[in-house]
Amino acid sequence: MSTVELTAANFDQVVSENDFVIIDFWAGWCMPCRQFAPTYEKVSGNHDDIVFASVDTEAEQQLAAAFDVRSIPTLAVIRDKTVIYAQPGALPEKTLEDLIQQARDIDMDKLKEEAQEA
Repeated sequence: MSTVELTAANFDQVVSENDFVIIDFWAGWCMPCRQFAPTYEKVSGNHDDIVFASVDTEAEQQLAAAFDVRSIPTLAVIRDKTVIYAQPGALPEKTLEDLIQQARDIDMDKLKEEAQEA
């Protein structure tokens, strides 16, 4: 699956209609972002059940601010409408695959229960 361009206009729809979304926050002038893009695109092809989205931080400054993006590239992982990961840095392919597996392994019911108790 190719990546989806995420904007303020389609954000709610994409997140509410999909259980698993990974977002790459990037900018055209950012060399690490441009170097990471092929890896992100390649890994997206390995996971048909995940929406791989990208946010151009220059065009979508409000959306980037909502995620408190201060450095790019930044990756965010959303499962069941809950942000479970948000960190800056371009990841190598193996590390990105490991992150996806860790995100898959999270017991979302337990996580939500713990969040309510906190």
